[in-house]
Amino acid sequence: MNANASLIPKLVALAIVACVPLSGESFYIEIVGKVLVMAIFAMSLDLLVGFTGLVSFGHAAYFGIAAYAVAILSPEYEAASLWYVLPASVGLSALAAFVIGLFVLRTKGIYFIMVTLAFAQMAYFIFHDTPLGGGSDGKYLNNKPSASIFGWEPFDLTNEVHMFYFVLVVLVLVYLFLARVLQSPFGRVLVGIKSNEHRMQSLGYLTFRYKLGAFTLAGALGGLAGFLYAVLFGFVTPELLSWHESGNVLLMVILGGMGNLAGAIAGAFAFEAMREIFADITKYWQLLMGGVIVAVVLFLPGGLAGVPGRIKRALQGGEAK
Repeated sequence: MNANASLIPKLVALAIVACVPLSGESFYIEIVGKVLVMAIFAMSLDLLVGFTGLVSFGHAAYFGIAAYAVAILSPEYEAASLWYVLPASVGLSALAAFVIGLFVLRTKGIYFIMVTLAFAQMAYFIFHDTPLGGGSDGKYLNNKPSASIFGWEPFDLTNEVHMFYFVLVVLVLVYLFLARVLQSPFGRVLVGIKSNEHRMQSLGYLTFRYKLGAFTLAGALGGLAGFLYAVLFGFVTPELLSWHESGNVLLMVILGGMGNLAGAIAGAFAFEAMREIFADITKYWQLLMGGVIVAVVLFLPGGLAGVPGRIKRALQGGEAK
C-alpha cells in the first residue's frame, strides 16, 4: 500500500511532463528538456553525495567531457551515428572518472572536496586554453546524431518533440537503473560506507573498490547528461566544466533532498524554475536563489523530498489530538 502511495505521485508527475510537447510551444519543450537533462545530472551526483557520502565539487568535469566528446567526434558536415557517439562520449567520461577516482578517493573530507575541484579545473583549462575545445567560444555541433539502424530511423533527434521524449525516456531508465543498483548488495555497501566506513572495512569489505565503482558510475551518468545537453542545444563551452556548474548541481541535490533519487529530480526542476523566475524579476537573481537555498537548509533539512513526510506527520499529530 505504501509503495503504491509513493508511486502514484511519481506517475502523475511523469504524465504531466510527458504532456509538455502537446503545448506546441518550442520554448517550453526546450526549457523542460533542459531540466530533464539536469535531473539526470543531479541523480548522478546524488549517487556520490547522498548515498555514498562523497561530496564532490568537480562533478561538472564529466558532464563537460562528454559534451565536448560528442562535438569533437561528430563530423562537421554530416550526422554521426548515435549508437557510436553516445557510448563513446559516456565511456570517455567514465574513463576520466575512473582515473581521477584512483587519486581523489585516497583523500577524505575537505581534502577530497578540494582535490575533486582541482581536477575539474584542470579539465576546464584543457578545453578553455587549447585548440581542442575551441577556446572560450566553445564548439558547435552542426548536425545532431542520427539514430539510423541499417537505414531505418526509429526517431529523429532533429525533431524537438522526438528529442524531448528521447531525453525523458533516458531519465526514466536512469532512475530505474539507479533504484535497482541501490537495492542491490553493491548499493547497500555504499550506504554502509556513508554511515560508517570503518565498520564496513572491519566486516571485510574493500571500501576503496566500492567507492571507485560508485565514482566511475556517477561520472558515466554525469557524462550521459552532458551528451544529452550537447545534442539538445547544439553547442558546448568550457563553462560546462566550471566549478559554478558543479556548485549548481550540488545545490539541486541539496534542494531536493540528499539520498533520494526523486528528490534530485524535484531539486533540478525547482532550481531551474527559480532561476528562470528570479532572472525575470531582477538581475540580482543569485541573491534570491541563495536566500531560498539557505531557507531550505534551515527549515527543510530533508529538502523537497521530505515535505510529504512532514505533512503526513503533521496530519497524524493533528488526528491524535
